Amino acid sequence: MLIGVPKEIKNHEYRVGLIPSSVGELVHSGHQVIMETNAGNGIGMSDADYEAAGASIVGTPDEVFERADMVIKVKEPQADERKKLRPGQILFTYLHLAPDPEQTKDLVESEAVCIAYETVTGPTGGLPLLAPMSEVAGRMSIQAGASCLEKAHGGRGVLLGGVPGVPPADVVILGGGIVGTNAAMMALGLGACVTIVDRSADVLRRQVVQFGTDVRTMFSTRGAVETLVAGADLVIGGVLIPGAAAPKLVTAEMVKTMKPGAVVVDVAIDQGGCFETSRATTHSDPTYVVDDVVHYCVANMPGAVARTSTFALNNVTLPFTLALASKGYKQALDDDPHLREGLNVHGGQVTNKPVAEALGYEYIPTQKALGL
Repeated sequence: MLIGVPKEIKNHEYRVGLIPSSVGELVHSGHQVIMETNAGNGIGMSDADYEAAGASIVGTPDEVFERADMVIKVKEPQADERKKLRPGQILFTYLHLAPDPEQTKDLVESEAVCIAYETVTGPTGGLPLLAPMSEVAGRMSIQAGASCLEKAHGGRGVLLGGVPGVPPADVVILGGGIVGTNAAMMALGLGACVTIVDRSADVLRRQVVQFGTDVRTMFSTRGAVETLVAGADLVIGGVLIPGAAAPKLVTAEMVKTMKPGAVVVDVAIDQGGCFETSRATTHSDPTYVVDDVVHYCVANMPGAVARTSTFALNNVTLPFTLALASKGYKQALDDDPHLREGLNVHGGQVTNKPVAEALGYEYIPTQKALGL
């Protein structure tokens, strides 16, 4: 199979779909790889590094999309890229379709085979291709939040860990999954007072087992969220419903009750965000203020630490990339029910139920769409 990797064009997105060692594995398995020139510069990998691994370098993204049987990316295809997709071409990347009707419409009209990293499941549960980016984003959320709390950045002028004689900041984390756990680890390491909120008692127990009495836990109810948000210096939004739009746990009215200069970091913004006041921002212009509350809602947070993120992502995507290339997508999806969950759009049909429900499309089960 001919696999193509374009250079990412989203604002300040430096990650790349394949690293040289992944290219080497694909070439060793009998496949061809073409890379857009300078695609790996953002992670410190030159065209020469990719050529040494067996890839061919091409000059334009047009050539990548025209020639490739399968396009490997990191972020969702931008409008110009979506125009280049063709019927039957495989697209393997993050998509986050539920809050993005324009992208979904374009992918449906392209009749391409669109497989989303974020809905591929694991044999023991979870979302293995989303997990490493959730780890990165969870850790980064505390870095970003700490910076936004500085007075020069619009915040309250609060140091997360405080100092002797001055109390630490109150950090509230909505969701005790991978994002929340990694955020808690970083916040606790900096000395903050951390509360994790979740609707699962088992998740809360796991937090106590991992962090002991250093972390406070609270079962999620509207009243609990309202009270905690009002008293917080920093609120991290890390809730996720696989494939679906994120629930709006924090209303605009709750934001109005927050302290002036408090900060929210909405890690769920890729799926629409879990604050009613959230809207996607970029690394170029990462924050805005609503009711004196600083909002950090960058939709590709891990892109800021592109090298770490790209290597972590390739660690988990490579086996699936090899399966798709070696078996063809129909056989690979038929053989692996977890990879099959990743198929979101096929031949003009929406094959992911939460996406179909969120955007008003007819849901076509994957096996029916594939004729399996």
